[in-house]
Amino acid sequence: MIPKELFKKIRQIEIRTKGLVSNIFGGEYHSAFKGTGMDFAEVRPYQFGDDVRNIDWNVSARYPDTFIKIFKEEREQTVLLAVDVSGSEDFASAGMFKREIAAEICAVVAFSAIQNNDNVGLLLFSDQVELFVPPKKGRKHVLRLIRDLFAHEQQSKGTNLTVALNHLVHVLHRRSIVMILSDFMDNEFEPALRAVARRHDTIAVHLTDPVESDLPNVGLMEVTDAETGQHVLIDTSSEAVRESYSSTAARRRHIVDKTFRRLRVDSIPVVTDESYVEPLIRFFRQRNRVGG
Repeated sequence: MIPKELFKKIRQIEIRTKGLVSNIFGGEYHSAFKGTGMDFAEVRPYQFGDDVRNIDWNVSARYPDTFIKIFKEEREQTVLLAVDVSGSEDFASAGMFKREIAAEICAVVAFSAIQNNDNVGLLLFSDQVELFVPPKKGRKHVLRLIRDLFAHEQQSKGTNLTVALNHLVHVLHRRSIVMILSDFMDNEFEPALRAVARRHDTIAVHLTDPVESDLPNVGLMEVTDAETGQHVLIDTSSEAVRESYSSTAARRRHIVDKTFRRLRVDSIPVVTDESYVEPLIRFFRQRNRVGG
């Protein structure tokens, strides 16, 4: 049985995100994620201006009129949401935790998917695969995914993107939409990401916090690595320390962004102290402009 507070939270998420889907994202989703092909629907008499390459010569030979094949988009797709639940996701200097933002984005995408009759699945990972829910349709299934996102108890604080990505390669047997929600604080995940991106339409939602880019000048600060538990004392009043910190963070972001571009993985940058709605809208509309 779902605890009362968790049930209330899930219900609030459903109301908030379904409103966004109805007013903004439902149509944007449909346009951004095209079907995987075209299915034959029917034949009808040829009309002036029709593409002669679509004439059905077998049917036309049996009747006095010429008939043309009509096709419809093969719409049904599979969306797999891969969510990082490692220690660094339970962090925010302002606004919502990364993990909470990831859960809301997943809810928006999942409700958009079922509105378009698509299947949705979920993978939660740290330095291991912690939970895998196979793709299915329906509101009840989506609510189960949202419950899992909020109720799941973290089994490990570490991060290993390669383990998660390799798992996706083995469980997804047809081309799917793979959305990875993580801060990508890991090394050497490029080969595994390449393998996923080669087979699937892959999108990276890159979650960051302002403090991960720029240290505030607040004097001595004890910083704890959320994944290793290591404590470090930093003198943030030192301009040299702050500049070195910012420079290291910028190099890290550049490497990750360069990896996404090299592998042609679309990325959506989301910052914890800002709304995730605008970055999602920009992503969907950019996709629509370039034809999905």
